Amino acid sequence: MTPLTVDVHAHFYPEAYLRLVEEEGARFGVRLTRSPEGAVIERGPVRLQPIGPAYSDLELRKRAMDRQGVRVHALSLSVPMVHWADADLGERLARAVNDAMVDAHRAYPDRFVRLATLPVQEPKLALQELERVARLPGIRGIYLPTNVGGKELSAPEFFPLYARMEAERLPLLLHPQDVLGAARLAPYFLGNLLGNPFDNAVAAAHLIFGGVLDRFKRLEVCLPHAGGAFPYLVGRLSRGWQVRPECRHLSRRPSAYLRRFTYDTITHSAEALRYLIGLVGAGRVMLGSDYCFDMGYNRPVEVVTRRGGLTRTDQAKILGGNAARMLRIE
Repeated sequence: MTPLTVDVHAHFYPEAYLRLVEEEGARFGVRLTRSPEGAVIERGPVRLQPIGPAYSDLELRKRAMDRQGVRVHALSLSVPMVHWADADLGERLARAVNDAMVDAHRAYPDRFVRLATLPVQEPKLALQELERVARLPGIRGIYLPTNVGGKELSAPEFFPLYARMEAERLPLLLHPQDVLGAARLAPYFLGNLLGNPFDNAVAAAHLIFGGVLDRFKRLEVCLPHAGGAFPYLVGRLSRGWQVRPECRHLSRRPSAYLRRFTYDTITHSAEALRYLIGLVGAGRVMLGSDYCFDMGYNRPVEVVTRRGGLTRTDQAKILGGNAARMLRIE
């Protein structure tokens, strides 16, 4: 029997969102231009590759999924998300994305579930949008940036959101935005190559040291890009907990929180993926592709099935079993 395959890191840019960015983004420093290859979004030093039809055309996406052997996409927005706008535009951008995702799920309920976007720059509005989308079909999680314009996710103003996610059994999935060290990382695409995995680690550290994971014990949090630098620096964080007074408020060492997170498979290194699975277990790792950016996987399933040492049971967990549990996919 072919195992269920669920891609938890698959990006979606509906035309309604792109149109709002094109019409109103410039006053917030976000510009969208059109090219034959697709829409190009620029925000400060970050310039996205053209966002072509494959990001929004469901038929094109389904054909690509079939070629890859992926049954379900958990749809999510990517850079620049919506937190760069003011409250009014942020709310309209989030609604445009979420409603388009609902339409995708209604059209193909067995192929698409959605990870809702929130105007998190205004937590009260974000909570209202969360309550709205929780009543709509297809929602399986919440997608937030690793920081909100430099504000860490451990800020108490976000706690009502986490409480609601916990109550609704909606996991929190993160994606790097506004990465640290942006000026130094501007050349050579380092903002993505290094900035993204570093920012994942910073967000994880703030969720641990800031007490979020202790306060919301049933909140599931998924770190993209296989956790970024976090799984590989957790020993250093734990050493800091041992010797630094700034870290001693935790009752447990940071390494004890490794299995409070889940992770996708996007490492671009068989050795790194092997290390991650050995560290947290096959039950905490899920298939991801970064669809359909050039930094993603063209054959995400083969990253798992062609890696030696994994039993069929562990492969089935990573390919879809873990995601089906977390996202409540039957």
